[in-house]
Amino acid sequence: MKITACSRALALLCASALPTLISGAETAGRGLPKPNIVFIMADDLGWGEVGCYGQKKIKTPNLDRLAGEGLRFLRHYTGAPVCAPARCVLMTGRHLGHAEIRNNGDSGNGRKFPGQWPITAGAVTMAEALKKAGYATGGFGKWGLGPTDSTGSPIRQGFDRFYGYNCQRNAHSFFPPFLDDDEGIETINEKAIPGHQRKPQGEIVADDYRSKTYAPDRILAEALEFLDANKGNPFFLYCPFVEPHVAMHPPREWVERYPVEWDKAKGVYRGQNGYLPHPRPRAGYAAMISDLDEHVGAILKRLEKHGLVKNTVVIFTSDNGTTHRSRDPKFGVGGVDADFFNSTAGLRGFKGSVYEGGIRVPCIVRWPGVTPAATTTGVPSYFPDWFPTLCDIAGTKAPADLDGDTLVPLFQPEKKSRESFQRRKPLIWEFHGYRGQLAVIDGKWKAVRQKVRTKQPGAWELYDLDKDHAEASNLAKKHPEVLMRLEKAFLADRSNNKRYPLRLYE
Repeated sequence: MKITACSRALALLCASALPTLISGAETAGRGLPKPNIVFIMADDLGWGEVGCYGQKKIKTPNLDRLAGEGLRFLRHYTGAPVCAPARCVLMTGRHLGHAEIRNNGDSGNGRKFPGQWPITAGAVTMAEALKKAGYATGGFGKWGLGPTDSTGSPIRQGFDRFYGYNCQRNAHSFFPPFLDDDEGIETINEKAIPGHQRKPQGEIVADDYRSKTYAPDRILAEALEFLDANKGNPFFLYCPFVEPHVAMHPPREWVERYPVEWDKAKGVYRGQNGYLPHPRPRAGYAAMISDLDEHVGAILKRLEKHGLVKNTVVIFTSDNGTTHRSRDPKFGVGGVDADFFNSTAGLRGFKGSVYEGGIRVPCIVRWPGVTPAATTTGVPSYFPDWFPTLCDIAGTKAPADLDGDTLVPLFQPEKKSRESFQRRKPLIWEFHGYRGQLAVIDGKWKAVRQKVRTKQPGAWELYDLDKDHAEASNLAKKHPEVLMRLEKAFLADRSNNKRYPLRLYE
């Protein structure tokens, strides 16, 4: 008999006398509940912007507590270095060499139902798989995979409930005119605040860029309501929260908790690098992350209130790395100062880059009785792994064409179980934004190729991430055989896409 990761998890849990934590369909005969799944994803949260990943200035007590109670990944990667393709890879389990969405791009649907290019009706999402497995499915936050009236609508892609931003452009404001409510809208601010303004002269007043309803709080309220309504049934709660993506207009109370001295030398941000001005940009950015952390804490508390902690898997990660630099070198995009916070923790690159700073992201998993407390893993993993992993947890069969591998063996304390984890193939990125970038990771080796959508594509680069996490020493000439193997792996594991031609290889 073939021993699957789910079978190993089941055996382990039985042995540890925690029958209520047995995962999957095998619990049905015993009348035991399937594990609930909570998947929380930040937006543009950098590798080094959380306390448990080394952050010294920004307060993240709830995420630090989650890491103390669970497993922290040291080499977890997003599916893409920007929003829409990362979400596509996550939802469909197909890496960027196979994904339907390989770059950001509007649907062209106009103002009626704004949104990004839709995934097709034939795309199978993790929400669809979990719904078929008997889970109530709810999404709360930023979608980015197709307008309400398209095949990419979350309601048409497996979600029973959706509330938040369907469109990434609408998400540039935290005081937008409306939020998407299933396949309708809810007006939340009669006086909406656009996400992009400049103020070259005069006093910058934060309250000038605030309105009545702060969207992240409204989204959280709906997520908690979904949790309350489904506390007696297995549920999949997907929370792609919007912080700390700019524009920067966080709650006043959080800004005031950070030192005034931080911004005295730096000065005000006037919107010169896009998005909204802010009088205290360093404090403002820290406030956005702390507010995100507080929202994570609210979900954890609600699980505690309903007695669901022991039977709920909580996963936290980010869609890509921290915000990159821009025209005015004094500030990054939207006023973010990544250098001040050491947001990349020494990694190379930012959002929009396939170097480590753009794609390596925080990742924490808490599954009581399975993941040992305060532990770490350095095994490389990435977004395509979550679809098979969640199917494994739910005890349902994953689609056969997924690119990832279940991470359940890595969750467990036994060395034998962890060592049983074997990747079927290298990790792949074919990113069509920022002039086109490719990346392949196989263990310690990483190959990168830049500018592949230009007339003068860059050569392949090679890095040993065990010795060089900053990707400072290109070893392409020293190890040509390794580079050739990784390039061949890339070419063997990609497919042509008419919307995203890659003439270099087609």
